[in-house]
This record gives sequence, C-alpha cells and structure tokens, in this order.
Amino acid sequence: MTDIAPAAEYVPPEVGIRIVYLGPVAPHWEVEGLYGDLAAVDEFRRRTNARLQLLPPHDPQFRRNRERVVRDAERENYELRWDLGMPEDEDEAI
Repeated sequence: MTDIAPAAEYVPPEVGIRIVYLGPVAPHWEVEGLYGDLAAVDEFRRRTNARLQLLPPHDPQFRRNRERVVRDAERENYELRWDLGMPEDEDEAI
C-alpha cells in the first residue's frame, strides 16, 4: 500500500494586486489593490515598497526582489499582476 497525498484543492485568491512601473524617477512603483480586503492590500503594499521603491526594472537587484515579491504573493494566495509598461515577452528580458 502506498501513501499518496491528496491533490491540493484550488482556492481562488481573495486579494488581487497590480504593481505598476511609474518611470525612471523615484518613486518607481505603485501598488494597486484590484479587489479584496483593503487592510491586506495595504500590508502587501508596505512590504512591496520596502523591496522595490528605489529599484528601477533594469537594476540587477530588481530581479531578486521581484522574485521575493512573487513568493510573498504566492504564500498569501494573492493574484499578482505586473505592469512594466512593455510587452510581456520583454518583461522576461529584465
């Protein structure tokens, strides 16, 4: 007999967040709540601003901090969208 863990049940995200690149002059980022609990959006905004506020997308530290923001959203089960002001395929080159 084998022990097989049941597949994790899909739980839809309760909070949606979009991170928008504002341009080359700081502050570079705006964190917008799309839906969900405003307190949760504010807390996520605070953590995200601490990681990204002074980093433009071409900065080498941005890639590492972006991954931290993505993991944070996954851990909290938030829907996360990025708007870097360029087509999606160019986002991956950053």
